[in-house]
Amino acid sequence: MKADVKAKIDAVVEEFANVGIVPVIKLEKVENAEKLAKALRDGGIYCAEVTFRAKGADEVIARMVKAYPDMLVGAGTVLTCEQADAAYAAGAKFCVAPGLNPKVVSHCLERGIPFAPGLSSASEIEQAMELGLDFVKFFPAEQAGGVAYIKSVCGPYQNMRFMPTGGITADNLNSYLAFNKVVCCGGSWIVPSKLLEEENWAEITRLCREAVNKMLGFELVHVGINCKNPDEAEYVADKFEAAFGLEKKVGNSSVFASSYVEMMKTPFRGDMGHIAFAANSVKRAVYQLAKRGFEADESSFKYDKNGELNVAYLKDQFGGFAVHLVKRK
Repeated sequence: MKADVKAKIDAVVEEFANVGIVPVIKLEKVENAEKLAKALRDGGIYCAEVTFRAKGADEVIARMVKAYPDMLVGAGTVLTCEQADAAYAAGAKFCVAPGLNPKVVSHCLERGIPFAPGLSSASEIEQAMELGLDFVKFFPAEQAGGVAYIKSVCGPYQNMRFMPTGGITADNLNSYLAFNKVVCCGGSWIVPSKLLEEENWAEITRLCREAVNKMLGFELVHVGINCKNPDEAEYVADKFEAAFGLEKKVGNSSVFASSYVEMMKTPFRGDMGHIAFAANSVKRAVYQLAKRGFEADESSFKYDKNGELNVAYLKDQFGGFAVHLVKRK
């Protein structure tokens, strides 16, 4: 595989990692493409896999891309080289298939089209590797063994990354995304055919927002209070312990009252202190919050030993408090 094609694929995979959820869409009414794209975006989904199982899929892609150039729009159920070419000409940024057809894979890679074939066995993984791929669709995910199967094959195939699709729901989404070899998950539960037929854009937006919030899993974990000095920090911690039974724990830079309140020994970020929120993925949380208008301060980023982002502060203060994100333990 040419270096520029590999770089292009890696860039798309990075976008997949940010969005987390890839809705699989079968849209029969081409004229509703822009309305659907807006409904997805309003719900926090900035990606779409438009399946060629419906007529006019290439036009749907073209309309979405024209209306929202920053949206990651691609084609699904791409079974032939001709379909891949039509999708790419329409502006598709990636192509996906339910199976692995070496002819289609080679054609797409030669043309510089990021392509993720579907597979569900070790033999198919080896075929994909032989073709130069390290990112594939795992399909049908639940029926083929789910996240447990993906974990089992990642022992011998450690460089392979997956987009599970098939049987993914709001209830099992996070069990897949929690595994570091799963880049994102595809699914149709947030764009069901019935809602598309009814043109119920508000409900699609609600389902998208619900899925994104569940994926992020925001949870308030502690509040930090800026104290003038170590003595004041211990004094305030003692009051929390006396009043509420929150055990005092003295650390190097702060004093905790249980795990809920942190007294800083010297003023830190925020005029008054900081508020910490846990998230399932700090990386995805930073991406989503930026889309909502809350930018992260990159100078605050901290990474774990595997290179995964696990701490990030926002630039904005909330009522005099800095806000930071931590990876859920």
